[in-house]
Amino acid sequence: MSSPRSDRTPLERADVCVIGAGPAGGLVADRLADEHEVVVLDAGPRFDFDDRIERQEKAIRPAYDRSDVWDGDPERDAHSASGEWFYPLNQARVKGIGGSTLHWQGMVMRLHEDDFNSESVRGAGADWPIDYADLRPYYADAERELGVAGSDDNPYAPPREEPFPMTAFAPSYSDGLFAEACETLEIDMHSVPNARNAESYDGRSACVGYGTCQPVCPSGAKYDATVHVERAEERGATVIDRAPVQRLEHDADRVTAAVYATPDGEEHRQEAEAFVVACGGVETPRLLLCSESEQYPDGLANSSGLVGAFFMDHLFAGMGGVLDEPTRQNHVGFLTSGCHQFYDDADGEVGPFKLEFFNYDGPSPVEMALSGDEWGDALLDRLRESYGNHIGMGALVEQRPREDNYVGLDRERTDDHGRPVPDVHWSVDDRALRTIERANEIQRTILEELGAEITWQVGPDNTGPAYHHMGTTRMGTDPAESVVDPWLRTHDLTNCWLVTSGAFPTGGAMNPTLTIAALALRAAENLRETL
Repeated sequence: MSSPRSDRTPLERADVCVIGAGPAGGLVADRLADEHEVVVLDAGPRFDFDDRIERQEKAIRPAYDRSDVWDGDPERDAHSASGEWFYPLNQARVKGIGGSTLHWQGMVMRLHEDDFNSESVRGAGADWPIDYADLRPYYADAERELGVAGSDDNPYAPPREEPFPMTAFAPSYSDGLFAEACETLEIDMHSVPNARNAESYDGRSACVGYGTCQPVCPSGAKYDATVHVERAEERGATVIDRAPVQRLEHDADRVTAAVYATPDGEEHRQEAEAFVVACGGVETPRLLLCSESEQYPDGLANSSGLVGAFFMDHLFAGMGGVLDEPTRQNHVGFLTSGCHQFYDDADGEVGPFKLEFFNYDGPSPVEMALSGDEWGDALLDRLRESYGNHIGMGALVEQRPREDNYVGLDRERTDDHGRPVPDVHWSVDDRALRTIERANEIQRTILEELGAEITWQVGPDNTGPAYHHMGTTRMGTDPAESVVDPWLRTHDLTNCWLVTSGAFPTGGAMNPTLTIAALALRAAENLRETL
């Protein structure tokens, strides 16, 4: 990799300015850097790969919160939550080169075909302006770029055109326990595609089983966006870290410069022919709203009034307990089996959901040792009593898009640069709550068939978000009803693309990163043709 720049001054002649060095920004920069002068600006730091063991130690010590692992900053990352439901934004976001993929779980599934036509087929949500066939080749491209291990054993998944780049991880010991109960109940289990190496791939090692995948992979076997950011640098791109963009300067139909701050207290203007805003579903609308002007008094690219609107997340449903036999919990740090059997039963009353079979329910021996006061024989006794027989299930549930769920600005609070902080106004609709109930019913049936003593449940009354920020810069063909077109270019500005999960008209119930990557590759193709 080429050496990072020693200064944070603007690039003199940039063709493309990419804002955000997560998976979307990294992929776009990588695709364009061969032929164009690309500069990438990111609000957070560049993390040293060699520090990951240290970050792993933070992850397993109870004295540290999850946000501490990747150097969260309460002042820099300040936010508000004004909705009916509190939204804990800082629980699961990373600002820095690599973005959210530094701490993500790594599951990568394609949306189902009906997810693109939810209003027409299910009577709920909205239809996308593209369908599965439009995105299908980009899904395949994204799987190759991220490095996905999987198997074509899911009869409910959308059609594929080629095998996964790597074979799937083998089912875990606890998967085998679930399989016996599911076979009796006629519930189908199948493998889970993972963006982690089942074998050496793309110069990165195979998974070595650290087990702390979320929030840190010390080996680099789990994909993160530094792969493509560094590749873009090797191809000539310039990456500037700790450069939070404060606003976008513009005229009536073009962005002219990104104004960014630096740690020394200076502000710089990065000019470019084209701008790609890839800051995720919260920071992207925040930047647009902070770029208000006479031409755009309600925020940049916001002639529709929908910037920030239709904020969505996935809801979690879960259940677990203990068995009178070993389950080998926490031997695998990620999911190896799931179930999409009930996904396409969705309608206006109950949404799509997918079931997950946990490999890591209950405490690990390390967590138990670090969280108690026992030592020696007393600790061994507690481990014998409380470790090794836990079993659990999860589910992701779709949230219907609603205009009154939104990301706005709290003008009463500011960050470390004096900008209004994002305000997440969030609530959960009855359809999502009914879907959680349905997922819980199936989970209970499976666990009871196993003979488990159920000890915990996450249901409609105590559900929470999966931290998948979607819907805030909606994609569509009508400029009055959407923010970006099907190629993610803004309707209002001819040289600005918003490449984030904010473009999703609906969320489905699949983890969004593979769809983000596919849309980013599609947008990069459109950018290349436009430049």
